[in-house]
Amino acid sequence: MNDRQLLMTAVKAADDKRAEDIMVLNMRGISLIADYFIICHGNSDKQVQAIAREVREKAEEQGNTVKRMEGFDEARWVLIDIGDVVVHVFHKEERSYYNLERLWGDAPIENVQSELY
Repeated sequence: MNDRQLLMTAVKAADDKRAEDIMVLNMRGISLIADYFIICHGNSDKQVQAIAREVREKAEEQGNTVKRMEGFDEARWVLIDIGDVVVHVFHKEERSYYNLERLWGDAPIENVQSELY
């Protein structure tokens, strides 16, 4: 599975659980951590956990190894490391507080909306 397929698997999984404001940052040449950051949020602890669980399960179904998942129990900011794709699932308030989009403002935004439907 290439990076783009992994990216879309994770984006579609988040979208299936009604993640809001899904944004993909292309981190190539900016960060050594990953090629893509997916940033999204849920409106409740349960929704944040459901989004994170779905991303993990769909990635593993496709044969990818989830290297690490942190913050699941607290459900305020769940980080899912799938190698070249890192998914940040925030609770709504935490997303605006940490504002990763601004922090990584020099990263180009990847248009994935057209591939969702």
